[in-house]
Amino acid sequence: MSEQEKLQPTDAATRHLARRLVDEPDRWALFLDIDGTLLDLAATPDAIQVPLSLAGDLAAVSGRLGGALALVTGRSLPYADGLFAPHRFPIAGLHGAQARFADGSVSEVTETPAFIALKRRLVDETAWMEGVLIEDKGAAVAAHYRLAPAYDTALERIMRDFAEEAGPAWVLQPGKMVFEIRPSRADKGEAVASYLEQTPFTGRLPIAIGDDLTDESMFALANARGGRSIRVGSLSTATCALAKCSSPSAIRSMLATVAATNARKAAAAS
Repeated sequence: MSEQEKLQPTDAATRHLARRLVDEPDRWALFLDIDGTLLDLAATPDAIQVPLSLAGDLAAVSGRLGGALALVTGRSLPYADGLFAPHRFPIAGLHGAQARFADGSVSEVTETPAFIALKRRLVDETAWMEGVLIEDKGAAVAAHYRLAPAYDTALERIMRDFAEEAGPAWVLQPGKMVFEIRPSRADKGEAVASYLEQTPFTGRLPIAIGDDLTDESMFALANARGGRSIRVGSLSTATCALAKCSSPSAIRSMLATVAATNARKAAAAS
């Protein structure tokens, strides 16, 4: 049986998830990637669009779960905050190298002077690659080639060399049309595990939703803890996710359904 055949149909996955979040809000903790999961991918990192209702729906679902909702993303924490302002959710940024917990406390890996210099040289080294975009994330740096797919092999070689030069504190992370040098201690699965040790996530089963290779570690963690995992989008690579969903729009619709149902329940109880 193929990886795709093992997965539940898209409509069933989102329908079952909405039912769990509405009917058993004290049982689950929800962990969501952003790009490609909540938001549709765009040609450049800054070209993504945030639907007007999304932040409010996330806040409503978080309220339904007693605050047990966190965003787990490759974006930096400040950037992710800006996407959903004025709401401030628990967020693990840079694949877990940064984390803000529900109590407002923050932990993060800081960039070194040597890494700052390396990022500057990376910009110079790739300047000839028209269409390649270098995204400085602070303690991480990403090279996007969605606009220049022909540079795939050459860019990977450059990024691999720079990652080796950066030393054991950093590692090369491939993704969808991107190569990223990130802190080696950053791991989305470990980020989810950290949240599950803190209020209001303790004692709950994790639901992890993502779309990329970087999300596999949180899928594995959710599965191992008896939770649920959902891979969004086409399955170009194998996944350990237990279910699939066709697109970010389906995830947004699921969140909107939970938010609306919660509002109806609250109105009926008042």
